[in-house]
Amino acid sequence: MQLDIKIPTKLKDIWLGTYQDFLKVVENSNDEELIYNKMVQIFCGIELKDVLKIRWSDVQNITVKINEAFQEKPEFKKTFKLQGIEFGFIPYLEDISFGEYIDLSNNINDMENFHKAMAVMYRPIIENKKDKYLIEPYVSSANYSEVMKYATIDIALGAKVFFCDLQRQLLNNTLLFLQKEMRQMNKKKISVAEEYLPNNGVGTQVSMQSLMVTLQNLARSQSYHYGSVLPSYLLKSKKEILSIVNSKNN
Repeated sequence: MQLDIKIPTKLKDIWLGTYQDFLKVVENSNDEELIYNKMVQIFCGIELKDVLKIRWSDVQNITVKINEAFQEKPEFKKTFKLQGIEFGFIPYLEDISFGEYIDLSNNINDMENFHKAMAVMYRPIIENKKDKYLIEPYVSSANYSEVMKYATIDIALGAKVFFCDLQRQLLNNTLLFLQKEMRQMNKKKISVAEEYLPNNGVGTQVSMQSLMVTLQNLARSQSYHYGSVLPSYLLKSKKEILSIVNSKNN
């Protein structure tokens, strides 16, 4: 069957909302064939009944090309235009309000709700001055969350990587500070009071060590790994698909 199919080969060809739709399918199914078919349906924007008419080897070929798009390393974009509006990333993250912080923290690690995090990080630019700008005051993520579903996935993933890097850097700086404090505690001479109440110093040291372990684990969890759009249990199948495609092309 001949179909005019537009296969996304770059992250900029895919909307955030489209990616979220596919993730919902992956979460609720272990059916390999269904996932491949839905991958073509969702990312190529065609009806499932038409996907089912395509040769299985062609479906596999298309899924490989889509998956290759997700090997691309997303770049952080400070500003972008969407539906005729120019959006800008929060200029000063250290000055965000408590409401912004809560909404961002609740959604930044949940791709299903990542459009809400995007609506916090990016808002319409209301004033431009050379290389600086002001964005619209924050009211609620609901103001632009639905619009953000139409942001391309390269912008969304680029913002996620950027934010995760900032979080990791902040945590690393905190760890360095705690390590320095620990060294100073170890070098400090024990006072007479501490000799009679040894648990005071020990308790503080144990608490700091526990906090350091917690921060180290948190820092590791902040890393964002981009790569395959396919679930991990299908990665072996991807290699098999590549061999099928290569043999077909040869």
